[in-house]
Amino acid sequence: MEFDSNKPIYLQISDTICEKILDGSLMADGRIPSVREYGAQLGVNPNTIMRTYEILTSDGIVYNKRGLGYFISPDAKDKVKELKRKEFLEDIVPKIRRQMQLLGFGPEVFEYGDNPSEG
Repeated sequence: MEFDSNKPIYLQISDTICEKILDGSLMADGRIPSVREYGAQLGVNPNTIMRTYEILTSDGIVYNKRGLGYFISPDAKDKVKELKRKEFLEDIVPKIRRQMQLLGFGPEVFEYGDNPSEG
């Protein structure tokens, strides 16, 4: 996994786990690697993985079975979708809207088959 220096590593790892939940690579009640296993696999400090798992646990996406490890919550896919939709609407859409305004795009750019660069 390659990391982006503009975002904390624990959040990037969290995003990767969430993407795997959404694409079906990680299933409800499936076990995920231990903190040490995942740290070694990614080449990061186990404390970074622990922070990732704490975030995912607090969001209800994973849960810990004492002595057995971390598992994907039964409703993780729905929770991830909800969080990602909120993030998209609050963080990404305003940036896109601002760029569209700066570049002079109007709503017609979203019409099917319309290419504003032609014409």
